[in-house]
Formats: sequence, C-alpha cells, structure tokens
Amino acid sequence: MSAASVLSALDGNRYEPVPVGISRDGRWWTGPDCLRSLQRGRPEEAEPAVFIPDPTAPGLYVKGTGGQLVPVPVDVWFPVLHGPYGEDGTIQALLELADQPYVGCDVAASAVGMDKVRMKAAFAAVGLPQVPHVAVTAARWRAEPQAVAAEVARAIGFPCFVKPASLGSSVGVSRVDDERGLAPAMDEAAALSAGVLVEEAATGFREVEIGVLGNDDPLVSVPGEVRPAAGYYDYTAKYADDRTELLVPAPVKPETARTLAHMARKAFAAIGGSGLARVDFFLSPDETVVYVNEINTMPGFTRVSMYPRMWLSSGWTYEGLVDRLVELARERHEERRRIAHAQATWRAPGSPGAGREENGSGAPK
Repeated sequence: MSAASVLSALDGNRYEPVPVGISRDGRWWTGPDCLRSLQRGRPEEAEPAVFIPDPTAPGLYVKGTGGQLVPVPVDVWFPVLHGPYGEDGTIQALLELADQPYVGCDVAASAVGMDKVRMKAAFAAVGLPQVPHVAVTAARWRAEPQAVAAEVARAIGFPCFVKPASLGSSVGVSRVDDERGLAPAMDEAAALSAGVLVEEAATGFREVEIGVLGNDDPLVSVPGEVRPAAGYYDYTAKYADDRTELLVPAPVKPETARTLAHMARKAFAAIGGSGLARVDFFLSPDETVVYVNEINTMPGFTRVSMYPRMWLSSGWTYEGLVDRLVELARERHEERRRIAHAQATWRAPGSPGAGREENGSGAPK
C-alpha cells in the first residue's frame, strides 16, 4: 500500500517509475504489472529480475530474448519495505555495495532502529528518557526462565509489555498483567527474535509521534497522536480497526510540542539517521513526563499514514515530501562517494605517493 501511494505521487514529467517487488521467497520482479501481480499473490505474472551488487556493473537486470541480462537504468531507489530485510539494513547494504543512491537511513541507522535493544542503548547514551525495561536474549530465556521471570518481576513488575527485539508493527507484542502471563508472552517473542525486550507499561500515557525529515540538519513535523479504540496500539489496531483515532496535529501545549521536537531530533541523531524517520513517544496526561518509545526508519507511507499526515499539517504535500526524499538520497550518495574517494586516495604522510592520487581516473578503487 505504501509503495502504491509513492508511485501515484511521482510526477510523470520528472520521474520514470520502475516498480520492483520482492516475493516472500526472495525472488525479484519488475515490469509494469509488478505491483498488481504481487498484490494478487501471483508474482510469476511479473517479469523476473535480478539485482547485481558488483559496482562495476551494478543494479537491476532482466533477461533479454536471447537469455542475456539486460540492465534496467535506475537513478534512485525508494525502498518502501517494512520489517526484516527491508528496514533492518540488509537491503541498504546491498544498495551500498552496488553504489546506488537510495531513500532513507543507511545500513547502521536502519539496523539500530530495527533492533529495540540496541536502539534503547543508543537513546540511553544521549540521555533520552525511556520507560524502565529489561533486555533478555532468547537463548537465556530458554536456558533459565525462572531467573529471567524473577528479574522481570523485580525490575519491571506488572503490567508490562513483552516485545521481540527486531520486529515492527507490534508483531509478537504482548501485554502481561501478572506472572502467569509472562512465560507464554516470552515464548512467543523468543520464537520471533533472538532478543526480547520487557518494558514497564506506561499506563494512562498518551501515544504521540513526530516526523523527521532531512540529513545533517533535519526538520521535524507537528506532532500527531494515536488513540486506539481499546487496549494498546497492537497489530489489529494499526491495520484492521478503523475505530483507532489519528489526531493531527496532536492537541498538546506549545511547550510540549517544542520538547517533543527537540527529543525527536536527538533520537534521530542518536542512531545516525538520514532521510526520514518517525519517533514515537509516551506522554503523561498532564504533559509533564515524556518518554521516547522508539524510532521507525521506514514508517508507513500511504497518504493516510501518520508520517505523511503530520507533514501535510506542517505544510508539505505528499508529492513534495517524495520529491524531497529523492533529493536527500542523492545528496547523501554524493557525500558517500566523496568520502569513498578520499579513503581510496589517502596515503600515510611520508609514504610513496602521499599527497597525490595514484588512480589516474580520479575514481575510487
């Protein structure tokens, strides 16, 4: 849905969209009917494609009539992919190996943003307030469940939330109200991720979000608020319950909005973000306490998703947002190339060739 929205926003006078899909078995597809065929669950109706990361002949290819590989020119990639393999740094690493510009956070920022344990460590390092939490490896839970349960009861207590460390969209998240519910929640989370995060429940707190847009000096949007119809903002509330309210802009005091904006920039910088992200907060009813919950490096991107809606209220059209993200991708890629060139041509002072380039073309080796 996000990819279809981005495609619809591309100005045909400026862009030539190349839809590319990856089916669940890992095969790549392209062609004009790619999106529809993937939505129907029939990727074989699209055109098979391969991606080659070799920077001497990188990018997307399809098979010609004679079986030879034919390149498909792509100037910028917009990886509108959520969750593992799309949001966790893996696809970003593939694109960087191929020296391809792409929208969104780089490898390290994507990986940290996807792993809740490492993300919270990055936030703690810059002093961002967070709800009390305990990180446990799945291996440790399986080896000593009683010790882990005692640690959770002592350090966190109940109610609490149990989350897989490296998944999004509230997949595998459980609210645990007492000790009896801890083991099944831990089992589920440990089956889905190598790490598990247990957090104190921020009971009564509001869920507020801020959009971030930029590279070195990012902009922040007005805040938005999520009000689930019942319980917490789980997978069903996010994608299937139309009773969930999304309030943009969020009804918060001006000084609270300034605090959220400052903390959003700080969270973005803590993971080394670039391009875009959405930072989620817990806000007390009287707005005196703010906790950073998490950062999402490829937030939902349909026209009705919170990230575009917050920017719409901040004066950006959906089309303008897509344009700016493409510009940011190109800017960062040029900076990465400049750094790669400097690294490739550097010589230790006093060594042969120091102070001059040895590659006559001036290109990084």
